[in-house]
Amino acid sequence: MNRLVPLAFAAMAALTGCASQSAADQLAPRSQTVRLCQGNTCAEQDRRVATFQTSPVDAEAERRMQALADVAARNPNAAYDLGLRLLRGDGVERNSYQALEWLRKAGDNGHAEAQLALGRLYLMGFEEMGPDPAEAEAWLTRAAAKGSKEARDLIPQAQAAKRDEQAAYQVRDAYRKQWFAWYTTYPYYWVWGPSGWYQR
Repeated sequence: MNRLVPLAFAAMAALTGCASQSAADQLAPRSQTVRLCQGNTCAEQDRRVATFQTSPVDAEAERRMQALADVAARNPNAAYDLGLRLLRGDGVERNSYQALEWLRKAGDNGHAEAQLALGRLYLMGFEEMGPDPAEAEAWLTRAAAKGSKEARDLIPQAQAAKRDEQAAYQVRDAYRKQWFAWYTTYPYYWVWGPSGWYQR
């Protein structure tokens, strides 16, 4: 008990020191700049500067992009080309979501190279998108039906990955059922009492 008294006084003194600071003093100093990122580049900019972009960064590039999108809406080769450009960031800002959309449009219209590209992307995963072996198998099967040897060679890999994914799901599902029992019934070793934590 005698050891607790000095400890209590030290804690009160520390808390009193914190309470005497204002909220502004407790915060870290505010930086005069803010980090702005656009596409693949980032820069520090003065916090007081307001930016509002009323026109595209490169009006000519935007015009060309829109013209290609117009053609791609009715031509699978152009849709495939636009998908690749968006995937690579070639002449346009990289956008993997739009790239997949255009590649799917080309693939749905029978473009074998787009089907193969989609099969590969879904088999391996890309950026924020994880692998989807079932979707990969579907696209690779379509490309193989069009005569793609590479797609035929990749189909067994997609099927194996799909089996592994199904097996992994079954394991997760079985453990999920066991998890609830563990989560709710296993006892604690330490409990809180009137004088602090103690072991049972």
